[in-house]
Amino acid sequence: MAIVRFEPFRDLVSIQDRMNRIFDEAFRGATRGSEDEWALGGSWAPAVDIFEQEGNIVLKAELPGVDPKDVDIRIENGTLTLRGERHFDDDVKRDNYHRVERSYGAFARSFSLPNVVEVDKIKAEYRDGVLRVTLPKKEEAKPKQISVSVSR
Repeated sequence: MAIVRFEPFRDLVSIQDRMNRIFDEAFRGATRGSEDEWALGGSWAPAVDIFEQEGNIVLKAELPGVDPKDVDIRIENGTLTLRGERHFDDDVKRDNYHRVERSYGAFARSFSLPNVVEVDKIKAEYRDGVLRVTLPKKEEAKPKQISVSVSR
C-alpha cells in the first residue's frame, strides 16, 4: 500500500476555479465555445458614478483602454445612452497569454434623465481613462435661498 500525503485543500482550489468560471460565464454573457470566445466574448459594462456637484448632475464612467473615438453619447426621449468598444490588443499573440481577465468588446449603458437637465448644455470630457459627462440643471430647478427680512 502506497503512502499518500493528505492535502485537504487541494479539492477546494479546484472547486473554486470551477465556480469562478461558472460565475464569469453567467455575468459576462459568454457563449459556449472555445476558450478564446469565453475570454474575449460577452458583453461588459463600465463602472459608473452619478452625483450632484455645483448645480450639475455628473456622470463618471471608467473606460480604461477605450479610445475616445470609440465612445458614443446620445440623448433620446429623456435617456442618456453611453456606447463604446474596447478592442483587444493585437500587439501580443493570443497564444502567448496566460490569463485574460479584462473584458473586451462593445458595451452600452442607459440612464434616465430627470426633467431638470438642460440637454443643450451637456458637456463630456475624457481624461486618464475616465469619461466625465456634466449635465447642467435648469435654473428653475436649482435651489434658491430666500432671505428673510425682520421687521420690528
